[in-house]
Amino acid sequence: NGRVEGRVPLLPKPVTACCCPLPGAHRAFADLTREEYLQVQQYLLGQKDLDISTNQITKPSENFLFLIELSLPRKADVLAYLDEKGAKPTREATAVVFHGKRGYVKEYVVGPLPNPTYYRDVTQERYKTELPITARTVTVGEYNLFFKFLEDVFSKLGTLMKESFDVDLDKTLNAFEQMPRGVQSGDRNTWISFFRDVAGMYIHPVGFEVLVNHQSLNASDWKVERLLYNGQYFNTIEELQHQYDAGSVKKIVYKKSPEHGSLKPRNKPLQIGPQLFYAEGKRYSISHNHVLYLDWSFAFGLSSLTGMRVFDVRFNGERILYELSVQEAMSVYGSVTPGMILTKFLDSSIGVGRFAHELVRGVDCPHEATYVDTYRYIDVPAPVRFRNSICVFEHNTGQPLRRHFSDFFHNSYGGMVNSALVFRTITAIGNYDYMWDFIFYQSGSVEAKVHATGYISSSYLVAGSLKYGHQVAENVLGNIHTHFINFKVDLDVLGVNNYFQTKDMEYVNVSLPWMADRSTLVPQLVEKQLKTEQEAALRYDTKTPRYLHIASNKTNRWGHQRTYRLQVFSFTGDHLPESQPEERAMSWARYKVAITKHKDLEQTSSSLYSQNNIWSPAVDFSKYIEDNESIEDEDLVAWVTTGFLHIPHSEDIPNTVTVGNGGGVLLRPHNYFDEDPSIHSADGVMACLAQETCSPVLEPFTYNGFEGVMKFEDSV
Repeated sequence: NGRVEGRVPLLPKPVTACCCPLPGAHRAFADLTREEYLQVQQYLLGQKDLDISTNQITKPSENFLFLIELSLPRKADVLAYLDEKGAKPTREATAVVFHGKRGYVKEYVVGPLPNPTYYRDVTQERYKTELPITARTVTVGEYNLFFKFLEDVFSKLGTLMKESFDVDLDKTLNAFEQMPRGVQSGDRNTWISFFRDVAGMYIHPVGFEVLVNHQSLNASDWKVERLLYNGQYFNTIEELQHQYDAGSVKKIVYKKSPEHGSLKPRNKPLQIGPQLFYAEGKRYSISHNHVLYLDWSFAFGLSSLTGMRVFDVRFNGERILYELSVQEAMSVYGSVTPGMILTKFLDSSIGVGRFAHELVRGVDCPHEATYVDTYRYIDVPAPVRFRNSICVFEHNTGQPLRRHFSDFFHNSYGGMVNSALVFRTITAIGNYDYMWDFIFYQSGSVEAKVHATGYISSSYLVAGSLKYGHQVAENVLGNIHTHFINFKVDLDVLGVNNYFQTKDMEYVNVSLPWMADRSTLVPQLVEKQLKTEQEAALRYDTKTPRYLHIASNKTNRWGHQRTYRLQVFSFTGDHLPESQPEERAMSWARYKVAITKHKDLEQTSSSLYSQNNIWSPAVDFSKYIEDNESIEDEDLVAWVTTGFLHIPHSEDIPNTVTVGNGGGVLLRPHNYFDEDPSIHSADGVMACLAQETCSPVLEPFTYNGFEGVMKFEDSV
């Protein structure tokens, strides 16, 4: 028998290595406070030449302050400040104004904060082009006009709406939009699909769709251009009504829908499930937007447009990452009906972080997690507080981080529980809920991953539908679609002078040294250093090396370059062919990994305007690679694409489950350390024989693992 020894630290271990930033320095990355949002808003309202409104139902023909959020400072300025060499970067905000009166969109930088005194137009600087007003996101004000317009459509089809969908003065249908809104730049023609006004509306299509031309900034000019009813197209409302009254269309006859979209539990709980608790307190701490956890530290923020992000990520005091952030979530749908036949969702154009709402304790995150409030200003009259919209917790993953049982010769056991810190938010963007996790492991690894859940998008089952998915309920098709997710990974491996290297294997024929007439095939290491951005743009449709590294020019104890490896987990479908006019707005999805030289003006892989001006995108990621700059001894950024193909099936009703529906990237030390850093963790345990000297901190218990081990001496 043996005993187990080990200990659990009671408090977070402080970062003791050098190069720690000044106290409060991480406020450079902090989201704007409520007071800062209001200061920017009031300052811009005072600029008479802008003539802006903050009324949430501002008409498209007027000037509307749509967005305010942090304008990230230049990286070089931040590094100089964090490393105690330079001045504190000026704190500024970005403001997006939809200038309906002038027919364009502008981005302004406003500063300094607090108490702004200037604003400047940065639209050309950032995008090298003007932004037409048709590139704008549909606002609450435009939706308000939209719904009134649709009410008028319903009223003109009163008999049909009542007999087919039970719509009257007290009952209505819910609308869901197709995007992009048309087929060419300047279009703002949107197919609207209608769904029952019930729980889980997204899986209750009714078979009625309307194409609305709302390109004009004056809602009185909007018009219906086509209609689809039960698989048949009509040019006007009057044509549909006439043919319906004449009995020359196959009518949809209303019947009450089953509640297959309800998430109401169908059984009562018999007992409480497993719970997370901290026996001796939390081993992490949060101060403002800065987290300390054992050997880890990082700053965090939540962009309204792109979502979750962390900065200045350090392990043992050494910066590993300057930035790790979500960039874009994109889906391409297949369908025979118009509401989805063109659909290509680019969620940052709506706002990924915009829809990070309160997390539910015990479901979305453990009860004992730490919850953080966030403030946002996007399509609102004043900043909005989102309570408990980020959670942070340490948890036992349920498997050892490492372990070994030694059977031969020397009998021993050593192991370590895999306790890791999780930084999480969940964004409910329409029908889909994306769970975003950044996970910090005691081995020095960081994982960024996403899981999708929520409701599938569906369409009404008509002739030819089954080529584009599976039937999942009565008259309901679950439409085939892709999920592509893009992360920005700005690794700084021992500084900003880095290289991109790949490693893989190949079989080589080797003669046996002791038998010259015999040979065998053995795996051999293949290493390459890629020199330019185009070399390092690793396409999904080609074989890529299995080991991808951001390397420093420094070596470990054994003479190997110290690196971090990018390990991508992805099950994506095929990317939209480059021949398609919409592809340039999602060109980042061509690449499993693309490495570029860091530039402050190449901040994101997509933009707020990609969805509604998809044919002439303000940001075309492929242009980051076109100039083919050197990536040797440079500050490098990895753009990582992951995701999965989703062919909906009956088990997606009522909700898609997170199991198997996701992807991510793991950032792993590779020759960065001289040994596994977790060996220094106080979470390690060892089982030793009773006669050995042990000083256990955990309560000793009997370990019978050494019974029955192999022995190589005669037994008596």
